[in-house]
Amino acid sequence: MEQSSASPAPRLTVALTFDHDAMSSEVNRGGGAVMISRGEFGPRVGVGRILALLERHGVDATFFVPGHTAVTFPDSVAAIVAAGHELGCHGWTHEDLASLDEAAEREVLVRSRDQIARAWGRVPAGFRAPYWSLSPRTLATVEELGFRYDSSLMADDVRLYRVRHGVVHGTWEGSHLGAPGRLIEVPISWTLDDWPHFEPGRLGLGPMSAPSKVLEIWTEELRWAHANEPGGLLTITMHPEAIGRSSRIAMLERFIETAKGLGSVTFDRLDRAVERWEAAGGVERAAFQAREIV
Repeated sequence: MEQSSASPAPRLTVALTFDHDAMSSEVNRGGGAVMISRGEFGPRVGVGRILALLERHGVDATFFVPGHTAVTFPDSVAAIVAAGHELGCHGWTHEDLASLDEAAEREVLVRSRDQIARAWGRVPAGFRAPYWSLSPRTLATVEELGFRYDSSLMADDVRLYRVRHGVVHGTWEGSHLGAPGRLIEVPISWTLDDWPHFEPGRLGLGPMSAPSKVLEIWTEELRWAHANEPGGLLTITMHPEAIGRSSRIAMLERFIETAKGLGSVTFDRLDRAVERWEAAGGVERAAFQAREIV
């Protein structure tokens, strides 16, 4: 939902983001029929439930879509676009970019950008690395290709910042943190990602959290940000094949209702949140200053 220019700035913005991987990563890794079918649950079931929930609550969201998903399930992606949500890039077949050479990585980024532009009807502003895995050159290339923001790093929680380039890490000599570029970072966290909570390993083994546990974690992060980080942006990362299960989509609805009940909370797409941050001067969180011990 568009926000009026006359509306006061919200105390907290919540961004619901969805990585619409579908079966792309399993196709890339040579997964078997069972694992591929789990991915198909996203476009077959999950996205429809998500879109219905977002419409019911008047929430605009951001979907990061691999090129493979856009080509394989065009109706699913078209439904997302028709509902007014943002599309961002998420690789082609959910590749681990850190494992690719420079030419292959650039090809993936260009092809996925162009495919999402065709699906959305505009050039995407946002990029999120598959697996949140980056090569040393990924974000410089993302900036060079015209993306406005990335959402793959964890140096903050609810404050945007500029991605630094020229970072060099050493052991004895410490790390050189480089200099900020144009690319804006929308920070993320495993804590606020549904996948490590809900999905077992590749063989379907391992513990999976009850939705009530995840709701407690996300709600406490929400309440803290609302109380202590005015003007912040809380970003939740989800996957249609995970959050789209019935008990989990019900949990997400309770989370939305809790956020609305706090007052002065808005839900919005990441591209609009980034635009507002830039329009307000792009002020980053102040760097930590150590006090002298006397």
